[in-house]
Amino acid sequence: MNVTCSTIPARCVRDPIVRRQLHTLRQWDALSAMRVDHFLANSKTIAKRIAKTYRREATVVYPPVEVERFDATQTREGFYLAVARLVPYKKMDLIVEVFAELGLELVVIGDGPAARRKRIEQLAAGKPNIKLLGAADDAVVADHMARCKAFVFAADEDFGITPVEAMAAGAPVVALSRGGTGETVMDGTTGVHFHEQTPTALADAVRVVERRAGDFDPAAIRRHAEGFSRQRFQEEIERYITGAWERFKQ
Repeated sequence: MNVTCSTIPARCVRDPIVRRQLHTLRQWDALSAMRVDHFLANSKTIAKRIAKTYRREATVVYPPVEVERFDATQTREGFYLAVARLVPYKKMDLIVEVFAELGLELVVIGDGPAARRKRIEQLAAGKPNIKLLGAADDAVVADHMARCKAFVFAADEDFGITPVEAMAAGAPVVALSRGGTGETVMDGTTGVHFHEQTPTALADAVRVVERRAGDFDPAAIRRHAEGFSRQRFQEEIERYITGAWERFKQ
């Protein structure tokens, strides 16, 4: 557990007792990290954080994605798709705001706290191009991923499973270039990157998809996603553990 002041409300950090407790926690965290033999990270982004925080190298093994659940052979339709929990860091309000302005068709799947849901509903009010489905099961999500023009993802995630699932369904992904999607989505090949979580940056990326929609090859996007399969994960994690064990015995 890496504890920083940024994870604690400012009013608490000013409390002398809390400050002493944070200092103690940081010391415990640093000592605990020294006893770790090997670090694994679920993305290069997290490996960099481990290096910065603990001065230790981490091996990257991307998480398994059940790519076999998705069909990349269906005919693509004209709507964009966003799937995520309606919580602040997912930036679903940013996506809805941009599509409300662009007038392009957007389907939103996901639910969350009442206040966030109300915020999304207000942004979509009076916008017939935006359809809010709420919570939906895996089959509904997979079906929409297989038919959408593109998948839109604005969160800064450690890895990000849903963009890889969308690519497994052959959909190009409009994704933030930071975090895991900066590694999993290939700009210009399996999707389009945008570099800031702002309406202008996202809108510009969507316009690129509008201009280049016919250039994205669902079969090629699917092949890229297969590189994150469960089988690949099992092989990599087994190889890593076997190697670490052999080094330990020697």
